[in-house]
Amino acid sequence: MRWLVLLAVLLHSNLVFPQAWPARPLRLVVGFAPGGAADFVARSLAEPLTRSLGQSIVVDNRPGAGSSIAAEFVAKGAPDGYTFLIASPSSILVNPLLTKTAFQPMKELVAVSKVSSSPLVAAVNPSLGVSTLQELIAYAKANPGKLNFGSSGSGSAPHLAAVLFQRLAGIEMVHIPYKGGGPSMMSLLAGDTQISFATPPSALPQLQAGRLRALAITSRERSPLVPGVPGMAEAGLPEYEISFWYGFFLPAGTPAAVVKRLHEETGRALALPEVVRNFAREGTEAVGSKSPEEYAAFLAGDAKLWARLVKDSGVKAD
Repeated sequence: MRWLVLLAVLLHSNLVFPQAWPARPLRLVVGFAPGGAADFVARSLAEPLTRSLGQSIVVDNRPGAGSSIAAEFVAKGAPDGYTFLIASPSSILVNPLLTKTAFQPMKELVAVSKVSSSPLVAAVNPSLGVSTLQELIAYAKANPGKLNFGSSGSGSAPHLAAVLFQRLAGIEMVHIPYKGGGPSMMSLLAGDTQISFATPPSALPQLQAGRLRALAITSRERSPLVPGVPGMAEAGLPEYEISFWYGFFLPAGTPAAVVKRLHEETGRALALPEVVRNFAREGTEAVGSKSPEEYAAFLAGDAKLWARLVKDSGVKAD
């Protein structure tokens, strides 16, 4: 009889206290095709997280609609901690302003941690004949509407970074949107566009080969991530500052203990020397948030900047 009582107690405890998370493999969803910056960051963190969590992490690429497909897929999934998202400002803060949809990322996803941050690079085709940001501004003022700038699409971070630049510099340029950072970079190399606010992974190889010229990075100060290139304050536009980040998100309703554990393990992974080195080679800083709450507060503040830039850009919701 005693063993029957013990068995009943054990069964009851398993119902009240379910098996510790994680008890099976996790899925990390990326809203872009393999080979891009988001995919690189996701795969760089998947291995150390696999070791620390004791479960494999499968990277699931679901490109489309500016990464909104991936974000909605995760948001609509079970809030059990087994599917999480890596996302950028575009998918979380900008796309909802440009697309008429019932999906609301800031309400249907819970912030876990920022995982990376990097400046963009204001790069020009050398044939333009300018060597500094101030020379570019002077050229643009003398030739209004004659400079083309490329981006990875309307509402993308490179597009909105250029919008902020135009507003603060008091110049006008023509926006040429492309379907991705690769085509945008090819247009700059070909001279079809003259300037781009490009992500470091796409710009650095071209800068190192001398095919492009960097005028500034979009942080206020210089950064060792992009050596030899001035920050905006040094380049003569001290009011300008914008950064591009990636972060982890879980479906709203995920247990707080799971959010906390994933945050803690993400912070440990970001502190690993090999992760720091891998990110730095791509012009990206491995940087986390002190807590999920701090990341949520950061997002609330950052949303105001991106909303203002969307308004200034004139891009209309579909």
